[in-house]
Amino acid sequence: MMKKKSIYASRASLVLILCQVISALDVPLDSKLLEELLQPPTITQQSPKDYIVDPRENIVIQCEAKGKPPPSFSWTRNGTHFDIDKDAQVTMKPNSGTLVVNIMNGGKAEAYEGVYQCTARNERGAAISNNIVIRPSRSPLWTKEKLEPNQVREGDSLVLHCRPPVGLPPPIIFWMDNAFQRLPQSERVSQGLNGDLYFSNVQPEDTREDYICYARFNHTQTIQQKQPISVKVFSTKPVTERPPVLLTPTGSTSTKVELRGNVLLLECIAAGLPTPVIRWIKEGGELPANRTFFENFKKTLKIIDVSEADSGNYKCIARNTLGSAHHVISVTVKAAPYWITAPRNLVLSPGEHGTLICRANGNPKPNISWLANGVPIAIAPEDPSRKVDGDTIIFSHVQERSSAVYQCNASNEYGYLLANAFVNVLAEPPRILTPVNKLYQVIADSPALLDCAYFGSPKPEIEWFKGVKGSILRGNEYVFHDNGTLEIPVAQKDSAGTYTCVARNELGKTQNEVQLEVKDPTMIIKQPEYQVIQRYGQVSFECIIKHDSTLLPTIIWLKDNDELPDDERFLVGKDNLTIMNVTDKDDGTYTCIVNTTLDSVSASAVLTVVAAPPTPAIIYARPNPPFDLELTGQLERSIELSWIPGDENNSPIISFVIEYEDGLHEPGVWHYQTEVPGSQTTVQLKLSPYVNYSFRVIAVNEIGRSQPSEPSEQYLTKSANPDENPSNVQGIGSEPDNLVITWESLKGFQSNGPGLQYKVSWRQKDVDDEWTSVIVANVSKYIVSGTPTFVPYEIKVQALNDLGYAPEPSEVIGHSGEDLPMVAPGNVQVYVINSTLAKVHWDPVPLKTVRGHLQGYKVYYWKVQSLSRRSRRHVEKKILTFRGNKTFGMLPGLEPYSSYKLNVRVVNGKGEGPASPDKVFKTPEGVPSSPSFLKITNPTLDSLTLEWGSPTHPNGVLTSYVLKFQPINNTHELGPLVEIRIPANESSLILKNLNYSTRYKFYINAQTSVGSGSQITEEAVTIMDEAGILHPAVGAGKAMASRQVDIATQGWFIGLMCAVALLILILLIVCFIRRNKGGKYPVKEKEDAHADPEIQPMKEDDGTFGEYSDAEDHKPLKKGSRTPSDRTVKKEDSDDSLVDYGEGVNGQFNEDGSFIGQYSGKKEKEPAEGNESSEAPSPVNAMNSFV
Repeated sequence: MMKKKSIYASRASLVLILCQVISALDVPLDSKLLEELLQPPTITQQSPKDYIVDPRENIVIQCEAKGKPPPSFSWTRNGTHFDIDKDAQVTMKPNSGTLVVNIMNGGKAEAYEGVYQCTARNERGAAISNNIVIRPSRSPLWTKEKLEPNQVREGDSLVLHCRPPVGLPPPIIFWMDNAFQRLPQSERVSQGLNGDLYFSNVQPEDTREDYICYARFNHTQTIQQKQPISVKVFSTKPVTERPPVLLTPTGSTSTKVELRGNVLLLECIAAGLPTPVIRWIKEGGELPANRTFFENFKKTLKIIDVSEADSGNYKCIARNTLGSAHHVISVTVKAAPYWITAPRNLVLSPGEHGTLICRANGNPKPNISWLANGVPIAIAPEDPSRKVDGDTIIFSHVQERSSAVYQCNASNEYGYLLANAFVNVLAEPPRILTPVNKLYQVIADSPALLDCAYFGSPKPEIEWFKGVKGSILRGNEYVFHDNGTLEIPVAQKDSAGTYTCVARNELGKTQNEVQLEVKDPTMIIKQPEYQVIQRYGQVSFECIIKHDSTLLPTIIWLKDNDELPDDERFLVGKDNLTIMNVTDKDDGTYTCIVNTTLDSVSASAVLTVVAAPPTPAIIYARPNPPFDLELTGQLERSIELSWIPGDENNSPIISFVIEYEDGLHEPGVWHYQTEVPGSQTTVQLKLSPYVNYSFRVIAVNEIGRSQPSEPSEQYLTKSANPDENPSNVQGIGSEPDNLVITWESLKGFQSNGPGLQYKVSWRQKDVDDEWTSVIVANVSKYIVSGTPTFVPYEIKVQALNDLGYAPEPSEVIGHSGEDLPMVAPGNVQVYVINSTLAKVHWDPVPLKTVRGHLQGYKVYYWKVQSLSRRSRRHVEKKILTFRGNKTFGMLPGLEPYSSYKLNVRVVNGKGEGPASPDKVFKTPEGVPSSPSFLKITNPTLDSLTLEWGSPTHPNGVLTSYVLKFQPINNTHELGPLVEIRIPANESSLILKNLNYSTRYKFYINAQTSVGSGSQITEEAVTIMDEAGILHPAVGAGKAMASRQVDIATQGWFIGLMCAVALLILILLIVCFIRRNKGGKYPVKEKEDAHADPEIQPMKEDDGTFGEYSDAEDHKPLKKGSRTPSDRTVKKEDSDDSLVDYGEGVNGQFNEDGSFIGQYSGKKEKEPAEGNESSEAPSPVNAMNSFV
């Protein structure tokens, strides 16, 4: 009988099958069988060695273990037995060793300080935890001290000492001001590692009285504040520049000791003016690349993950324009113990041999000591099968009573390591885990792998039979793997049938049957062929197949290895592809792929689209195929191929494409190998092991590709170990209790030999577990069942064949399946910021309850009702998602004066967790929207009726409406604004005492207690007289306003105004001359004679248009009444002064001083607030308006 060569030594092969027992215990495929197997305790979870707890919360000291039978737990405190039954504040969780100290109900955390150790024990041995040191965190107050003000000369250095209280753990230090704003830091001002604030040189802007040092104690979530420090900088001229002097560290040298694996922090802060620049070097060496970082403006050198090689002298150099200073820090790297070889669990059969090895290193060298079941091995019960030799325990001729848990302790002055490893001696009859009558289906001429997963102690012998009463299988046509799998390298039709696996050891035997079906391979009997087609023609590719009648094939067409274009010109038939109206874009390679559940075949052909030949005289065509292929220089991994080119048919050959067929794995399927220039007829080809090669050559010219040459002779390469492992290994659970391990299988020629299989290994990350391994057939997925929910696993997949294993694969991290989160976020608080915005806070859920990848939180919120209308409507829930571990979010777009509800849910990859209790909050009042409409009706000589609708969104309780209106004269200027406040319950108003034949503009808005909302505007005209009533339609005023043309922009109007201005200027000059001569100028009479009947002054008392008034304001111009040089008009010169417009919203002025707040047909923003003059414009005003 031919057996597969093992990669292990003879003893290791026995351990391999025994490890399958442990694998079965860890991943029970048949729980009824595995319930009987015994296993010593294994610690699976424990609290950290240095455990700092919050003194306000319950203390939870973790200790979890597994074993068969389930272990019992006990504790020691400070080296003596801890009787938890005598302490009412201490309880132990059921089926667990975890202790809970009830601090929140009266216990004192300080009373439970000490060193704790857990022991998990069953009849097979006892495992112990690390020494867990419990210390409550402390956040003491600052000691009171009297701080004197710091008076410093400009340019001098200064150190503000923080001196925080000693806490556990040490606090985080930062400096802020009274407004809780971080003090800015720079190369000149920075915080040291000790928390002090260093000034390389002080500047006048450093003067302030609120330099405050804060200490944050993370464990207790408290912040302590030091009393404010006052700094006053006084200036002296000139400021003296100074060379660098180191503020810290002092002296020229210092020493620093750091532990291996920690972060090394070295600091140099210097005084000087100008501010010194810091540079770091390592004497006699280079700073380690990729691990060196500079912080605090290069004043701090940070080296991560330090090792002994980082020991040495580090020099910091502070330099400015006046000189330099330096300091040398001698760094020594010590090391707490670290593992070289940690002891591993050992499973043996009675009478076998084994060893436990415990090797650790450190600086200084750690001491190694052994314990058995938690007791020093020197005083432990004698075991004749055990011999201790330093860091190794040797076991020989073990018996079942030799089962125990051994502890290895490696310690030096910087720490210790403790590892548990059990020796489990089992005597178990054979058991087969492969399901009964499992059906295997393979394609003829391909390998068949029939599993017989088993365990037993001692290791069972495996035999295979064909048929129930058949003879034992032997011979070269079978391969027998160490894991029990039977491989038929080339399965034929007569290989089908029933196969029986028998497992036998000295304690008994068992057997199992599996079924094998061999199917006919799928073949493409008519492949698509190379085609050259002219544009706008029609082409068809055939793909006729032959397949096993019990398999259902599917045919897929690809273009250039991608999906076919979404074009109705492409017609896919049962066994062909037709392309109508061919274009240049259709040029490419078309592939027919046939898939069944067991195999896949494909064939490709190239389509070349060409234009019609320019002349019939010369015929350009694809080249003829090469011929006379010859193989020479045959080696294991290379061969030389030569050929003779065919006729190029008037188009030079550009290149040759070499393809190969693997007659062993994929007969009839040709693959691309390489491509060489058209001038080359020989090529050296690289080969893979275990491939039956045939080669063919295709010539290529500008027209297209030739038909393939005749195949070369076949060449079978020798088998070898796989060169590579599967790629894209992943571990993602599909259910909460499983881990689905997937990978991309190796292709046929990558197997490098017969019997391709995969060794799938996994173990729970950060848990002292052995690797669990299983060897599977040539598949791409394995499902591990019975896993805890969402825990990390280390995974690796290794390829192997009959000749051995591929190189050791790399490990990847996967996770078992997610489950919905268990708890809802707590302490949900809503802070209403304004009427449309609220902020929601919540406490994050414990990560353990998320049970998956935390994706974020979702806030569901919805409006319950409007507080102003008291009416409910359909509830439309809104959802906001906050990614990551955020604990707050903003809710925008809320409606004012409304009642809302919300809840918060945590989200992972599986879905949403339960919702928090609904939280009710209300938004305050806001300003209302504009009234829904404004209509002006019933115009008369002196009155108009206004009607309006209430706001669509009142956003609160309406308190009133504000109506404003003002007249518009013929020059589009706005008159004085009148404001009327109207009760909120009114919706109409009659305005009386208006001027006839006058256009008015109206503005109305609603108000709440918060303020005024947006306004709506409308225009209307009072009628001229009773005989000519003008009834404006609703909105007519607005329409008229929109049709008016601003004549101030018309050329003729500008020219006319310039002429008028010139005449007025001449008139003023003449008036001035006559007055100087003592004459009089009757301005009033002139104005009466030339009065413009269209210009009517306004009455100042009610803002309406009145008769012309012969008031004192219209006296002739006095001396000195001309326009000042700055083109403004003083109040005493005219009531129509610029001062009247200054406070108005639209009271703006052009660069030449003219008023630009005139009425226009454009959209109004705000009404003009200033009162216009009640007199006709004076000449001076006219000049200011038009010049």
